Amino acid sequence: MEKILIVGATGQTGKRVIEILNNSKSFEPVAMIRDEEQKEEFDDMEVKWVLADLENEVDHALKGIDKVIFAAGSGGNTGDDKTLAIDQEGAIKMINAAKKAKVKKFIMLSSMGADDPSQNKKLESYLAAKKRADEHLIKSGVPYTIVRPGTLNDDLGLAKVKLAEKLNEKGEISRDDVAFILAMSLADPLVNNKTFEALEGKTPIKTSLIELSK
Repeated sequence: MEKILIVGATGQTGKRVIEILNNSKSFEPVAMIRDEEQKEEFDDMEVKWVLADLENEVDHALKGIDKVIFAAGSGGNTGDDKTLAIDQEGAIKMINAAKKAKVKKFIMLSSMGADDPSQNKKLESYLAAKKRADEHLIKSGVPYTIVRPGTLNDDLGLAKVKLAEKLNEKGEISRDDVAFILAMSLADPLVNNKTFEALEGKTPIKTSLIELSK
């Protein structure tokens, strides 16, 4: 069973990923938490956890880890300093640690618009941080998948999506469905070294990922 480090485990999408993996026969989630007060929730779920902070040293968090799902984020509403610290520098630090630890795959939760941040003045600094982190991952040599969803909502996931390297449209997608995309991307034959956008759609997630992998 492969051990999967979930960075951003206490976030809304990260929690959903852990729930999915906790019911999996192939993957064992390990929640990365910033302080011990957060461990109770994962202890209750019988999920392993490791104490690490993206703004400090993270190398130890990768010990024994096979793959990483990076779902951490400052959110689009925090100040530029926090965005830089988490979405850019924190991600880059984790990618470097993953490379050192020879992880088999690094799955990055990015954002639609990260390919051209100047198109969205309101979120430009956030998207620019995401772009720099994505570019660092692509150049790192670590096998990767970069998922760029549209606007996230809390609707019930329908497990049907629209995926493409570039969709050329805006829209929404549920956090449930994004979590399933991230979890399914762990499978080795799927979306290796691919960057793609994701919106709600009409095609089952697995079918969409297989199509993109061709």
